[in-house]
Amino acid sequence: MNWSGIVLGMAVFACIGLFHPIVIKAEYHFGTGCWWVFALCGAGFLTASLLIPDDHLSTLLGVIAFSCFWSILELFEQKKRVEKGWFPKNPNKEESSNH
Repeated sequence: MNWSGIVLGMAVFACIGLFHPIVIKAEYHFGTGCWWVFALCGAGFLTASLLIPDDHLSTLLGVIAFSCFWSILELFEQKKRVEKGWFPKNPNKEESSNH
């Protein structure tokens, strides 16, 4: 039996589950101005994925990289969800930091 697909699937599921609250917290505390952090992390994980010889670890790092990249889009979508009132707005965050 080959369990690698199931293990990788669970890791992808966990990665998605982890990034969802990270995006919510990042938008709440920093606004959309922190998008570059996700871009840099994504680029770092993508580079590591290219350099790691192990197929399973390389694949997992690639998944994390693209989860970071997808989080940039989700950060701006989260801003819209906050504006619609679906999520709480941080009363201590300045409006200008949201741009």
